[in-house]
Amino acid sequence: MSGATRRGRSAEGRAAVRRELVAAAVALFTSAGYEDTTVDDIAAAAGVGRRTFFRYFRSKEDAISPDHEAALARIEEVFAAAHPNEPSVSLVLRAGETVFDLYTDDPELSVARYRLTHDVAALRDRESARVDHYRRLFARSLRRRGVDELVAAVTGAAVVAAHNVALREWLGAGAPADGVDAGVERFRQVADILPGEPGHLTAVTDRLEAAVGRLERTS
Repeated sequence: MSGATRRGRSAEGRAAVRRELVAAAVALFTSAGYEDTTVDDIAAAAGVGRRTFFRYFRSKEDAISPDHEAALARIEEVFAAAHPNEPSVSLVLRAGETVFDLYTDDPELSVARYRLTHDVAALRDRESARVDHYRRLFARSLRRRGVDELVAAVTGAAVVAAHNVALREWLGAGAPADGVDAGVERFRQVADILPGEPGHLTAVTDRLEAAVGRLERTS
């Protein structure tokens, strides 16, 4: 039984194998070129077999992407756990911020991946398609909370666009460690143009932080 198979039996092990496959794909796409790199090359570089590769990814293009399925699940969890009366602006900001973790957990890999998706058309097209999944999820989740369809669509599009702007600025600067907080604040600026509650981001954030502080003190 291979080491990859044994590790694949736990969530932590599967995450480790996935990270190794992504790192191998990034390294090979950078050194050998996207077109000249095969699935077999990536699997071999990660120390696993071809069948193991396809347990994690459908194609070599997918191997370069962050774990979007995990990010989408996180967003759904935020919406599912939210109080029914939480303002939509604070809710979409909280949900959107969870996606930053996909990139800040390994900044060096994120920068390499960003440069590849910028330079390789096939990878750029794949990431663009992924962006639409986020937009539709935000819009759908807001509609379920009774938000008007047009408002939900506009909000979803704006939140995803703002997230991409903030993320690309941070990655384009080399993903500096001291730039993460600034990137989040850059993303939060979208609150001022969202329908429904423009201009009240600071007050909403202060109320949420105060509530969290009270809960932490009583727990």
